[in-house]
Amino acid sequence: MSPPAAGRNVVLIGLMGAGKTTVGRLVATRLGRPFVDTDALVEADAGRTVAEIFAAAGERGFRTLEAAAVRRVSAVGGQVVAVGGGAVLDPDTVTALRATGELILLEAPPATLAARVGAGDGRPLLAGAATPVLERLQSLRVERDAAYRAAAVTVVDTAGRTPTEVADDVVAWARTRPGVLTPAELVA
Repeated sequence: MSPPAAGRNVVLIGLMGAGKTTVGRLVATRLGRPFVDTDALVEADAGRTVAEIFAAAGERGFRTLEAAAVRRVSAVGGQVVAVGGGAVLDPDTVTALRATGELILLEAPPATLAARVGAGDGRPLLAGAATPVLERLQSLRVERDAAYRAAAVTVVDTAGRTPTEVADDVVAWARTRPGVLTPAELVA
């Protein structure tokens, strides 16, 4: 008898500070699934931080590495995946993520995100920017909102909520979506 097929990936998307990595780890633990953060995967593959990649190769160079990491992650089901905030701007990346996963948008108002990311250290799109962090996040939200909403199958608000509460919502949603969880995960 062959093992049961893996469920679909639970893919968390959204702006920086939305909680993708923190919530993703909690969801993965609850479901007993591996957790993959594509930014961490890119860093491991490149042997450099995202900030160092941006400095050396620019955003375009980073996005090329990110797309390759997403294709690799998307080749396997049964994971919880957090992707970088700009990943869904590439239609091919969205297609790859959708092939084995369901995309969940984690969102919060820019003021909440700004409080979470602080000065934006280690975040190339914020660090050293001429505009204050809040204004930059507001601008990014305007630029990316349509892509986030087009890619996502559901939206979970993270503002004023703990990562545990958000993870509870993500797991509860996954239980209602056919094919996301395996039969064993549904009874756990």
